[in-house]
Amino acid sequence: MAFSVPPLSYAFDALEPHIDAQTMEIHHDKHHQAYVDKANAALEGTALADAAVEDILRDLSQVPEDKRKAVKNNAGGHHNHTLFWESMSPNGGGEPTGELAEAINAKFGSFADLQAKIKETGVNQFGSGWSWLVTGPDGLAVVGTANQDSPLSSGQVPLVGVDVWEHAYYLKYQNRRPDYIDAWWNVVDWDVVAQRLAAA
Repeated sequence: MAFSVPPLSYAFDALEPHIDAQTMEIHHDKHHQAYVDKANAALEGTALADAAVEDILRDLSQVPEDKRKAVKNNAGGHHNHTLFWESMSPNGGGEPTGELAEAINAKFGSFADLQAKIKETGVNQFGSGWSWLVTGPDGLAVVGTANQDSPLSSGQVPLVGVDVWEHAYYLKYQNRRPDYIDAWWNVVDWDVVAQRLAAA
C-alpha cells in the first residue's frame, strides 16, 4: 500500500508558542507530503511497493540501485517525520519517568545530560538533519543523521528525534537553532517515547 501522510492528532497551533502554527502547517502538509509523493513514485512498480517503510529502511540494499537514493531520502523523510509528529503533544514537556528515566540516567547520568547531548548534536549537525535518541545493541545512544537518513538503516531504533532542517524552525527562530531545540523540549511526549523503548 502506498505511503500517506498521517493526520496530526492535534491542531497546527496546538504547540504554540514553542512551534508556530504556520511552520507546523507547511511542514506537515507540504514538506511531508512531498516526501510521501516522491517515495511512492520511486517504489511504484517494484517488489517493495507495498512493503512497510521500516522494513525498507532497515535494508536499503533490497531497493533497486537506480531508485535507492530517492527511497533513502524520501522514505526516510516520511518515516522520520511520522515519528516527529507522534513525538510531540500540546501536553508534552517535563521529564521522562519509569523505565525510560532509569535507562537515561544509567546511560547519560541525568536527563539534563541527555538534553545537553541532544542539543549539542543538533546544533553541530552541519546543514540539514536530525538529532536522535536511539536504542540498539549497545543500549541508548544519541546520534546525528544527515538529511533524511534513518537510524533504522544503521541497525538502531529511533526513540525520539528533533528535526534540525531549517524548514522546521526558520519562520519563528530564523538562524537560532539552539533556541528552537530548547523550546522543543516543552512539547516532547515522553509517554510515546517510553512506548517505543518498551516495543524495541
